Amino acid sequence: MASVCFYFQIHQPLRLRRYSVFDRSGEYFDDQRNREICQRIAQRCYLPANQVITELIHRYQGRFRVTYSLSGVIIEQLQRFAPDALESFRKLAATGAVEFLSETYYHSLAFLYSREEFLEQVRLHRRLMENLFGQTPRAFRNTELIYSNEVARAAAALGYRVVLCEGADHLLGYRSPTYLYTPPDGIPVKLLLKNYRLSDDIAFRFGNRNWSEWPLTADKFAQWIDRVNGHGYVVNLFMDYETFGEHQRAETGIFDFLRCLPEYVLASGQNDFRTVSEAAAAYEASGEYDVPYMLSWADTERDLSAWLGNAMQSSALHELYGLEEAVKRTGDPVLLRDWRMLQSSDHFYYMCTKYSADGVVHKYFNPYDSPYDSFINFMNVLDHLRSRLGLGAPSAAGR
Repeated sequence: MASVCFYFQIHQPLRLRRYSVFDRSGEYFDDQRNREICQRIAQRCYLPANQVITELIHRYQGRFRVTYSLSGVIIEQLQRFAPDALESFRKLAATGAVEFLSETYYHSLAFLYSREEFLEQVRLHRRLMENLFGQTPRAFRNTELIYSNEVARAAAALGYRVVLCEGADHLLGYRSPTYLYTPPDGIPVKLLLKNYRLSDDIAFRFGNRNWSEWPLTADKFAQWIDRVNGHGYVVNLFMDYETFGEHQRAETGIFDFLRCLPEYVLASGQNDFRTVSEAAAAYEASGEYDVPYMLSWADTERDLSAWLGNAMQSSALHELYGLEEAVKRTGDPVLLRDWRMLQSSDHFYYMCTKYSADGVVHKYFNPYDSPYDSFINFMNVLDHLRSRLGLGAPSAAGR
């Protein structure tokens, strides 16, 4: 038996408007651009993809099952700009065939800079999932699958028993992401590892006519899944939901692929679909997956260099989290929300200077002409936020 675990990440940041050093407005976010992007993605991806998944759940009487993780930031935008898309997620929740994960509310890097803020954001997000979808999340995934043994320890302390992370070759060695693992030192969670090869076949290579396996058909992909039988228990297909209709446009056939896949996966009677918590409950761990340093699902390096690879990113993050105590001391909910929206990892991703093999990925949805442009704009906003706190500009040495 091989269980297919579809996990979809859904997040879009609140993008900043162009903010000069002379600007004095407390309105930091580009509502028009955020509205346009949110509504565009809702029309291209969220609504049609949710319709297909709803159809599949009903067609296969709940045997087709998926897992989602929606950041609090995208949910707030859907509430404002695309309420019909949000309602379609609520209807999916009502099917009983969909699991919603726990994460940081603001899609932040808080775990790296403030454990107190990290815990607050996870609790905020958990309450949101309970109120919106009627589910108390049982599984956890950190922002961009950023993971280490310490993330597992923190998740376990919060009561989670399932954590998602990247299946990195240099850590797995001869082993396979088709098995479940546990962290070392008896941390009481099971780890589900992304099968990046099969995931990326859909997320990145599906529409590439120069790919040796193009066109990727549902029956061909189901045959690849069949090969796992006898060599593991799970096929963890983790990807951005925007794969469907946005990154891979409808004309590539991506929705037809999704619509046909369950028939071929289920045809042999050897495979099924499970949510991540169901897979963790069904199968025993096959060993330890020791991750002593931070891992992510970003870029070919699978590390933190997408957000912390240069001095601009490090400076911006250091100064942002350095304001935590002052912000929280004010008790001002508007200030707190603005500060937290600035934590979304995307702001620092736009500052990345790694434009090699991963350049196209970094440019997608990026509103800036250059990483330096992104940094200057972000720091102008941050300096204004400091002024609202009654703080002077940081010293040159701090930059």
